[in-house]
Amino acid sequence: MLFNSFIFLVFLPIVFALYWWVFNKTLRIQNLFALLASYLFYGWWDWRFLGLLILSTLIDYYFGFKVYNVADHKKKLYLWLSVANNLLVLGIFKYYNFFIVETQTFLGSVGLHFSPYLLKLALPVGISFYTFHGMSYVFDIYRNKFDPVKSFVDYALFVSFFPLLVAGPIERASHLLPQLQTKRTFRYGQALEGLRLMLWGMFKKVVIADSLAQVVDKTFEHYQTTAGSTLLVGIVLFSFQIYCDFSGYSDIALGTAKLFGIELLSNFRFPYFSRDIAEFWRRWHISLSSWFRDYLYIPLGGSKNGKAKAIRNTFIIFLVSGFWHGASWNFIFWGGIHALLFLPLLLSRANRVHVGTVVAENRTLPNFKELLQVLSTFALVTFAWIFFRAKTLSIAIGYISGIGKHFFSKPANLVMFLYVVPLIIVDWYLRHSERVLKVPKNKWLRYSAYYTLVLVTLYKFGGNSSFIYFQF
Repeated sequence: MLFNSFIFLVFLPIVFALYWWVFNKTLRIQNLFALLASYLFYGWWDWRFLGLLILSTLIDYYFGFKVYNVADHKKKLYLWLSVANNLLVLGIFKYYNFFIVETQTFLGSVGLHFSPYLLKLALPVGISFYTFHGMSYVFDIYRNKFDPVKSFVDYALFVSFFPLLVAGPIERASHLLPQLQTKRTFRYGQALEGLRLMLWGMFKKVVIADSLAQVVDKTFEHYQTTAGSTLLVGIVLFSFQIYCDFSGYSDIALGTAKLFGIELLSNFRFPYFSRDIAEFWRRWHISLSSWFRDYLYIPLGGSKNGKAKAIRNTFIIFLVSGFWHGASWNFIFWGGIHALLFLPLLLSRANRVHVGTVVAENRTLPNFKELLQVLSTFALVTFAWIFFRAKTLSIAIGYISGIGKHFFSKPANLVMFLYVVPLIIVDWYLRHSERVLKVPKNKWLRYSAYYTLVLVTLYKFGGNSSFIYFQF
């Protein structure tokens, strides 16, 4: 079920009403209802994938108890069995064909012929997200951060809670499970915050991202015959398309969860106002970045065991992050580019200069230095997006080569910046907090803004265009 579909507009109020005023007698019943509603939400695409989701949930639930109960010398064995299970699921559905085809290509280059069997399997929606939920749960039990959950319903709801099930944020058991195990009461203020976030997220997705997508798709489809100046405009528009698409999803997810008394982790903090690549990755897809930091980078030794290992570990997490996004060389190159961009900051120990601060902290506008930092970071990120958006490496390289052709001709599609400029202004105004949207104090201005966003979104609503991160 898509957030930006009419069926979701029917599903949500029904589930909301039943959750608070019918199945709220006990926490156990309320959680069971939320779990069944989440399975309905997920199964709306293809009910057959529900079996895989439930099986994955059962296995990690089991391994959580095994890691907790066995003798210390056996804990690591069960931890790695859990990891292997999750990687096996990902490997079969997401990476098997990639590795088989690459093996065939390599063997063919040395004169060996190999006719592999390729799997004709659809990629289950959200598989990369719910497998990471399961792995973090077992990892945290292994690290003695908390005890395994006795109630299977509570654990299954942690994995499958419908606002985050398909595209995150990637939650931590230590953050979400205590909320699911605590009696919740309806709070009007929290629900109102949720509705505002949902409305803003819907507007970003349906109005901005989907409008930009039409232009971006045509630009990449015809990149060989398009002027370089228009190609440059196209990739800048894609930067804002993917931001509005994914951050719009995250806003809707956070807002929907608030309606049910749940606070999810933040996933975006205005990343295009970052002053360097390190800050960008603390603000873009935060739940994934922090997941790789906590469960891969730090266990590998982080940056505390010399520069050589710090460089190695940096490349590992960025390359793995790229591969997480898709079984294709262009995603791996995208991750590698960010590793190279991050490296100078790491070596100069400047990668944590902008921690805990916001650009133009106590000022209305940035100074000249901050403006240059923000623009240069955005330019580097936008260049890397070419490899993310292109379907193959050859297309990405062709697109980059094409930017130099007829560059000084008049670019097309500049009118699309009418969507972008207001977004930048609003985000700049909101940049201190991504969770609570500031609204005008004047009642008439506030409701005028609400009605305008609602009407424009409804006018564009119903296209049922998928979110970009659903493919991951």
